Amino acid sequence: MNVYLGYVFGSVLLDIIANVFLELSNGFKRRGWGLLAVLFIMGAFALLALAVKGIDLFVAYAIWGALSITGTAVATRILFGHRLNAVSWFGLAVLILSILLMNAASG
Repeated sequence: MNVYLGYVFGSVLLDIIANVFLELSNGFKRRGWGLLAVLFIMGAFALLALAVKGIDLFVAYAIWGALSITGTAVATRILFGHRLNAVSWFGLAVLILSILLMNAASG
């Protein structure tokens, strides 16, 4: 794994954590959690900016988006009991497949 892909994965992790903090903020009614969400998403985009120095933007952003969405779905299921229906799971599978295809096509 190259360092740029590591930046993408670090960005994904920070984004998932930011989304959990956002849920905990209850629509920013609990401002401490909301502030943490903002700080973590800023960190996520900073790492994504570093990633695009060595990975095409569309590939880095597509990987980031797919993993962040999937990771957030799993994290909120575990932590808050949120559920996805069959159509949502199918959508995630299509999203991941499209990312794999884009990555393969970019060489």
